[in-house]
Amino acid sequence: MSKKKKSFRPKARLPRGFGDIHAHEVRTMANMIKKISEVYELYGFEPLETPALEFAECLGKFLPDADRPNEGVFALQDDDEQWMALRYDLTAPTARFVAENYDSLAKPFRRYQTGSVWRNEKPGPGRFRQFVQFDADTIGSNEMAADAELAMMWSDVMEALGIARGDYIIRMNNRKILDGVLDKINMLGDDDASVNTRLTVMRAMDKLDRLGSQGVRLLLGEGRKDESGDYTKGANLDEASIDKVIAFVEAGKATNKETLAALSQLIAGSEIGEAGIAELEEIGMLISSAGYNEDRICFDPSIVRGLGYYSGPVMEAELTFEIKDEKGRPVQFGSIGGGGRYDGLVARFKGIEIPATGISIGVSRLYAALEALGKHKASSVIPPIIILVMDKSERPAYQQMAVELRQAGIRSEVYMGSSGMKAQLKYADKRGAP
Repeated sequence: MSKKKKSFRPKARLPRGFGDIHAHEVRTMANMIKKISEVYELYGFEPLETPALEFAECLGKFLPDADRPNEGVFALQDDDEQWMALRYDLTAPTARFVAENYDSLAKPFRRYQTGSVWRNEKPGPGRFRQFVQFDADTIGSNEMAADAELAMMWSDVMEALGIARGDYIIRMNNRKILDGVLDKINMLGDDDASVNTRLTVMRAMDKLDRLGSQGVRLLLGEGRKDESGDYTKGANLDEASIDKVIAFVEAGKATNKETLAALSQLIAGSEIGEAGIAELEEIGMLISSAGYNEDRICFDPSIVRGLGYYSGPVMEAELTFEIKDEKGRPVQFGSIGGGGRYDGLVARFKGIEIPATGISIGVSRLYAALEALGKHKASSVIPPIIILVMDKSERPAYQQMAVELRQAGIRSEVYMGSSGMKAQLKYADKRGAP
C-alpha cells in the first residue's frame, strides 16, 4: 500500500527586513501623519499619490548603488520585458509625474506625499527594506527662498508633533560647497569612474555621525570592515585628499556665519564652491529674518546626503535627545529624514533644467522617536460592543441591534464565530469590549 503523499504546508514567516503593523500603531501613525499634513497644508502644499512601481529607466542613474535595475531596488520585468522597480523613494516618481504633466501644472508645483518605499539592501536593527516616507517638494523655483521655506516648515512639523526646541535641529549644507572641495582634489570629472567615486565619497561622508572621523577615513581610503565582518569598498583617495575631505566635514562652528567663514577658506578659488557659499548666505538671511535661529536651523558641513541627484542645498532633521542602545549605552536618537535641491532630476525627462527642492521624513523613525519621548497618546478609539449570538435563529434581530447602535455612533459588531457563550465572552474580553 502506497504512502499517502503529504500536502505542502508553507511556513508562516516574514521576509527579512519587513514587518507587520498592528492596530494601535496604525492608528497612532495615522494621527501623526495627519498633524504633518496640517502643517504642509498651512504652507500651501497639495497632496499627490503615485504608484508603487515605476519603470526602472525613470529611476536611471539615480538608483542607490549603480545603473542597474537589480541593484538596491526590487525589480521585475513586465509582459513587454521592460524593467520595472518598486520605488526607492518618492522623489523620482514625483519628477516623472511633473515631466508627464508639466504643461497643466501650476508652477512652482508644490506637493506632499506619503507612502511606502522599498530598498533591496541588507536589513539590520531598525533598518527595514520597506518603510514609509512623507515628502514635500517645490518644483519650478530656483529661489533659495524655496529651500529656506522647507527648512522652516520642517522645524514647524517637529514642534507641531510636540518635539521641544533643543530636542531637534534642522542641519543644512550645500552640495556646491562639497563640489568646491572635490574641485580642489580634481574629482569633478564627468566620466563614469569619477561619478561613481564621488558617490562613494559622499556616502562615506554621510556616515560621519555613525562611524566617526576614523570610520569615514577608512571609507575614503581602501575600505572598511564592519563588526559583522562585511567589507565595504572605499573610494581609494590619497592621504592629502582624505585630509581635505575630513577638514570639510569637521568645519562646523557655533554660528552659521562662523561656519560659512570657515568653509569659504576651504573652497577659496573654486567658482562652484563660492556659489554654494552665496546660496547658504541667502538662506541664512531668510531664516534668521523669520525668527528661525541656530537652535532650530544650523549650517553643518557634515550633511551631504548620499543620493546622487542632489545639486544644491541639502538638509537633514536630527533628533538630539538621548536614548539607550542595545547595550544600554546613552546615544542620540539621530536623523529622521533629509532632503535638498535636485535641479537635474526632472530635466532627464524634459531636456530642459527644471529646478526642484524637497524634504523626506522617515515616518517609522519619527514614530519611534515620539514613542521614546512619550508623545503618543493612548488610543481614543473605544473597543466595539460585542453582541453575543445566543440563538442563531435570532441573527436578524442581533443585526438590527447593531444597526441601531451604529446609527447612534457606537462601534458594535455581531459575533461572527460559531462558538458557545463562554468562548464568545472570552472573545469580548480579548477585544476589550466595554
